[in-house]
Amino acid sequence: MATAIPVKYYNTYVLKKINRQTGPSRTEYDWYIEESRIRGGYNNVQTGLAPRAFLASDENAQQLLANSIIYSGVVNSRTGVNQTNVFPSGQDITRTVDPSKGSIQKLYAEDTNLTIFQERKVNRALIDKDAIYTQEGLPVQTTSNVVIGAIQPYAGEFGIAKNPESFAVYGYRKYFTDAAQGSVLRLSRDGITEISNYGMYDFFRDQFGILEAGKAIGGYDIYNKAYVLSLQTSTSQSPITVTFDEQVKGWTSTLSYIPRQMFSIQNNFFSTKSGSLYKHYVEFNNSGAVLPRANFYGVQYDSTVTSILNTNPSLVKTFKTVNYEGNFNWSMESFVTNEDSANPIAVYALPTTLASMESSLFKNEFKRKEDKYFANLINTSAAAGGEVIYGRSISGVKGFFATVKLRATNTTSSGTNELFALSSNYSESSY
Repeated sequence: MATAIPVKYYNTYVLKKINRQTGPSRTEYDWYIEESRIRGGYNNVQTGLAPRAFLASDENAQQLLANSIIYSGVVNSRTGVNQTNVFPSGQDITRTVDPSKGSIQKLYAEDTNLTIFQERKVNRALIDKDAIYTQEGLPVQTTSNVVIGAIQPYAGEFGIAKNPESFAVYGYRKYFTDAAQGSVLRLSRDGITEISNYGMYDFFRDQFGILEAGKAIGGYDIYNKAYVLSLQTSTSQSPITVTFDEQVKGWTSTLSYIPRQMFSIQNNFFSTKSGSLYKHYVEFNNSGAVLPRANFYGVQYDSTVTSILNTNPSLVKTFKTVNYEGNFNWSMESFVTNEDSANPIAVYALPTTLASMESSLFKNEFKRKEDKYFANLINTSAAAGGEVIYGRSISGVKGFFATVKLRATNTTSSGTNELFALSSNYSESSY
C-alpha cells in the first residue's frame, strides 16, 4: 500500500490561489508559484536577493537647481523614437554654470551654439562639439558626441536680470535688458554692447530704478527695423514704450501703446493686449475704409514731437519765431525756455477771404508761406520787477535754450503727419 508523500517546494512563493468549482460539491484550487530557479529545472541556477546599498535622505523634498541644465534622450518624429522622458543617470547629461551669477533665465539655440542668459552673466555652450586647448591656451573646436560641450562666458558683467521677456532677436543680433545694471544690451558678433548709452543713459537708469517687480517686454519690429522695448512698472508710474534704430544708432521714438507681447512674422509686426492679437501699420480695415494713424487697441492718440533748440548754447537769446516744414495740421503745444514760456500757437487755417486773411495775420497761429509755416512768439507773461514794458509791440521769449513740443491730431482725413524741420529766429539778448 502506497502512502502519498506531500511535495515541498523550496524557495518558492505562492502568488495567488484561485477557487475552481468542478462539480456540485467539489472544490479544487489552482496554485500559481514563482520559483527561485531559472526555468524551474532541477539543480539549475538559483536567483536570490542580493544586498542593497542605499542612503537615507533627510530632505526628500523637490529641489530647484536654478543654475544647471539637464538634457534627455533624442526625439525623432520620422522614426517614431521619443526619449524625451529618458534621463540616464549613468551618463554625463548635466551642465552647471557659475552659481554666483544667479539663476538661468533664458536659453537660446543658434546654429551649433547655445546662449545661456543668467541674471548677471551671459554664456555660450557648444552643441555636439567640444573645445580642446593647445599649449598656448587657445581653444580648438572639434566634433564630439557630447550634446552640450564646454561653457564659455562672454566678456562683461551683464546678464538678463529677471526679465527674460525683454529678449528679442533679429539676424545675428540679440537684444535684452539688465535692470540691475540699468542697461539695455545688444549681443552680436563683437560681443555685448550697452546700447542704452546712446543718449539714453539717464532715462533708463531712472526707469529701471522704479521697475521693481514690473516687466520689460521686448520685441523686434521687422516692419521698421527697430527694437521695441516696453517698460511696465508695478507701481503707479506710467508705463512707456521706446524704440531703438540700428541705422541711426539711437532711440528714435516714444510710442503710445503698451503691449503684452510683441513679435514679427512675414514682414509684419504684431502685438497682443487683453487676450487679443493686433497687427500694426494697417492703413485700411476689412471694408477698405482708411484708418487714422496712432490708433492702438481701439484708442485714438495724437502725434507729438518734442525738440530742443540750442544753437550757441552760451549765448542768451530772445526767440522771436518758431518755424516748421511739414503738414498743415501741426500746432505748438508749448515753447519753454529756462526762464520763460510762450502761449500755445494754433494750427494754420487757410483764409478764404481778404478780411479773414488780414485777421489771421494778427492771430497767434502758424502762417503759411511757400509751403512752410511760421509764427511769432508773443510773450504775455507778467513783467518782473525792474523791467521796462513797451506794450504789445514786444514779442519773443528769452533764454539760453528752448524746448518745443508740437502736436498733430490724427483723423481719417489727416493722412500722414509729416514733420521735416523745426527752427526759430532769435536775436542776441542781454540782462
